[in-house]
Amino acid sequence: MPRFDLSPEELRVYRPEVVEPDDFDDFWSATLRESRERAQPVRLRRVESPLRAVEVHDVTFSGFDGDPVRAWLTRPAGARGPLPAVVEYNGYGGGRGLPHERLAWAASGFAHLFMDTRGQGAGWGTGGDTPDPHGAGPSSPGFMTRGILNPAEYYYRRVFTDGALAVDAVRTLEGIDPDRVAVTGASQGGGIAIAVAGLVGGLTAAMPDVPFLCHFGRAVGMTERDPYQEIVRYLSVRRGDAAAVFDTLSYFDGVNFAKRATAPALFSVALLDQVCPPSTVYAARNTWAGTADIEEYAFNGHEGGLGVQWERQASFLSGILG
Repeated sequence: MPRFDLSPEELRVYRPEVVEPDDFDDFWSATLRESRERAQPVRLRRVESPLRAVEVHDVTFSGFDGDPVRAWLTRPAGARGPLPAVVEYNGYGGGRGLPHERLAWAASGFAHLFMDTRGQGAGWGTGGDTPDPHGAGPSSPGFMTRGILNPAEYYYRRVFTDGALAVDAVRTLEGIDPDRVAVTGASQGGGIAIAVAGLVGGLTAAMPDVPFLCHFGRAVGMTERDPYQEIVRYLSVRRGDAAAVFDTLSYFDGVNFAKRATAPALFSVALLDQVCPPSTVYAARNTWAGTADIEEYAFNGHEGGLGVQWERQASFLSGILG
């Protein structure tokens, strides 16, 4: 797997011009306002499990258009709050799975909300529980082209709104400090974390790990790997739709959210990553409005740093929280 992108030296200063719609802020302000107006109180149900050191709750909160979104909340059993919280978003095709599959944050003294991704959860892992009740026009298999001719109908409008409202939800929960909430995720989850950091104020930190959904104009033409190739396949059939497609994607580009994100950030990038090319990750990191560190994995593909990166995230977040 040879290097196929810019040199490390070029990557570290790469700041491309990415198209930004004139009404970007208005579009997202209206989207969040409308969904917040439909929000219902968060529902929490204690789950009996074999876990003894960790308390588990099944959470349902209101996402886009008031749609119910599921999540797992884990936190140290018997902990006296208010606890800092980490909201985590999942990779492409996966669901929230089972609560015992992700215990590191709760075992480290945090409340951990792991959000289900609407409509996903049948591609790998142990499943998801959140449907996507909204339809779309013609699309190629997968999620990348659902509603892609209109920003208001695009799939990731719903997902990014869910992600922002997950932060709203966790901030309302008893025993959690609303002023100490961080966001994280890998791949698609990293892309959602970037969007949320650009949409929601007052976050303690953002930790996007090998993030997806950044610098679409470069990624779509650069990698032969899915999920970006879903857009290529769509346009190979819908030959006249390119202008509308890239106009829609400009409302969802991680670079445009990064320009608005002020929370301290820790990115990771893998220099052999053919799913999320390194230049697309650096495009977001290098335009981040706040401070943004980055961990480079020179000889890794899309798996990135795995457990090594989690240790670095935990150290980074603990350093911020003191």
